[in-house]
Amino acid sequence: MSPTKVLLTEGIREWSEVFMHRSMRDFKRFMDATGLSFSQINILMRLFHGGCAGVSEIGDQLGVTNAAASQAVDRLVQLGLIERTEDPEDRRAKRLALTQKGRVLIEKGVEIRSQWIEGLTDALTPEQQNMIISALTLLTEAARKTKE
Repeated sequence: MSPTKVLLTEGIREWSEVFMHRSMRDFKRFMDATGLSFSQINILMRLFHGGCAGVSEIGDQLGVTNAAASQAVDRLVQLGLIERTEDPEDRRAKRLALTQKGRVLIEKGVEIRSQWIEGLTDALTPEQQNMIISALTLLTEAARKTKE
């Protein structure tokens, strides 16, 4: 491997570690503050970003059984964070959606994360910001082209 590739790989690895450490710490604090589990917050995030879904879709995305997904959903319904409605295409099925209370909760979590990123950008000069914008654009494009 070329020296440049080694430095780039190490730089990306170090940034990923710092970013993940901070993200996971903030996520854990958010879980603790809300009293919600990892799965419950993931359900709320899925509904926030993806819109309505069924219990089986939620279970598939979380990698859990429908029974486990249903149990997590039941708790979120009891807390008033999501609501169940009839699926207009299949009255036997239920659709899940965020309530206003659930949406506000997730927006608060997103805002907390955004504050850290804004603080990070404030610590950089305009020239550094422009360099990073270019680098992140290239990195994001390359990441999207790689196979999963």
